[in-house]
Amino acid sequence: MKTISFLLLIFISTTLFFSSCKSTGPKTTDTAVQYAEQYRSQVHFSPPSGWMNDPNGMVFFEGEYHLFYQYYPDSTVWGPMHWGHSISTDLMHWKNLPIALYPDSLGFIFSGSAVVDINNTSGFGKEGKPAMVAIFTLHDMKGQKAGKKDIESEGIAYSLDKGRTWTKYEKNPVLKSPGTPDFRDPKVSWNAEAKKWIMTLAVGDHVCFFSSLNLKEWSLESEFGKGIGAHGGVWECPDLFQLPVTGKPDQKKWVLIVNINPGGPNGGSATQYFVGEFDGHKFTNESTDIQWADQGKDNYATVTFSNIPESDGRRISIGWMSNWQYAQVVPTGVWRSAMTLPRELKLISENNKYMLVSEPVKELQVLRERKTELKSVVIKDKLELDHQFSQPLLPIELDLKFTLPATEASSDFGLELYNSKGENLLIGYYKTKGEFYINRTNAGNSDFSKDFNGIHISPLAINGTSVDMHLIIDAASVELFAMNGKIAMTEVFFPTEGFSGIRLYSKNGNVQLDSGSIYKLNSIWKESK
Repeated sequence: MKTISFLLLIFISTTLFFSSCKSTGPKTTDTAVQYAEQYRSQVHFSPPSGWMNDPNGMVFFEGEYHLFYQYYPDSTVWGPMHWGHSISTDLMHWKNLPIALYPDSLGFIFSGSAVVDINNTSGFGKEGKPAMVAIFTLHDMKGQKAGKKDIESEGIAYSLDKGRTWTKYEKNPVLKSPGTPDFRDPKVSWNAEAKKWIMTLAVGDHVCFFSSLNLKEWSLESEFGKGIGAHGGVWECPDLFQLPVTGKPDQKKWVLIVNINPGGPNGGSATQYFVGEFDGHKFTNESTDIQWADQGKDNYATVTFSNIPESDGRRISIGWMSNWQYAQVVPTGVWRSAMTLPRELKLISENNKYMLVSEPVKELQVLRERKTELKSVVIKDKLELDHQFSQPLLPIELDLKFTLPATEASSDFGLELYNSKGENLLIGYYKTKGEFYINRTNAGNSDFSKDFNGIHISPLAINGTSVDMHLIIDAASVELFAMNGKIAMTEVFFPTEGFSGIRLYSKNGNVQLDSGSIYKLNSIWKESK
């Protein structure tokens, strides 16, 4: 949960706080018409109305993926935080449910996680029915206004009806603040070897690990991160999980995700990670460099689902598709913000270094409507593709494979989206610089923030000759996955007129397109008609 400036929080009155507690949540008119506004994501989750930021409490239970999220239903800017709620059976199509958790006398409901208490360690389960337990930060706004430092503590709530209704624990908070103002975003998981619950908590410039046998009583185990990794801003929204090393089935490593705001590689908020060992007590870092899960401007608060069945075995993440530098002023309508596509995370070992790689989950394929194959061709300047598509052009998915020229060291190539107003978005690779990039300097509306425009890069020197790009482009966003997921970049954009043209380009030399596939994608809201 972002550190909101003191002046902004003072602006939120006590009256506003209590009136928000009576909000009824998202309207039930979940129609394709409602989701047809300018800039509305068609293949990414967004709330029907109001403000949304961090994904929270992501958990799989009895055939349903639960996505909770930081939510303020009464405005399109940040306000008294609730937990919004949506469910899906396929990670693509989402059904909005009533608000799960409301602010109360203990504070706003900041970010956190959810687990399924299969062994009923908490005692909340009944008659063989395990409880779903949410663990979240309680933010004391009155205390902050009074200048107190012990303003954040951790609370819990439980549900016995698959997350439809929630009961807050009567003895909240279960973990009180030690006196630091930043004490938040608990990510809880069951550690089978240690036979206890582990909470990973963001505490200012580091994380703390706590343990519990019952989700109600917590003990400090250790801390990690002071002077390690990126420290351009406060640490937030951590996550801790174990992954097998691809190609080495007998080797597993622990991954610690830590979101940071500001301090990202291209400015503002971003997601860093560490790889190492966790023994149920402390985390031992084996990462030698600062590593980023996504180097675009618009992927923050990334966390993963809990309780994914072993028969599935995937580690699936979702991030908030925005940046705190401008999230509250982007030119959307009755809603603000969308989530990234769910991504499968894997761990690889390369050049004596562990890397977290990501790709969209395979369920994305259910949205594919029509496929267009691109033949091998040498791209000289520009190759138009738009004549192969009906309008509206977006959303689309592209898989492109290129061969780098052997002699033209300065080759700069990629994909361009454009419209009749001369606005364009460039997504490409610059061979000389060894950089993937997204250039939105001429992509439309940007005067809402000095931090929005720019050419944003993700360095990767390619030793071979092959370059692959996998792109998912929605009405106002692009997610780039390159080199089998080693590169991930997420960016939003706001053309004054929808992009209607698409072409490949090559500058300062030619490049070979070996193959390409383009899929027109169906809207995830189409079934609501």
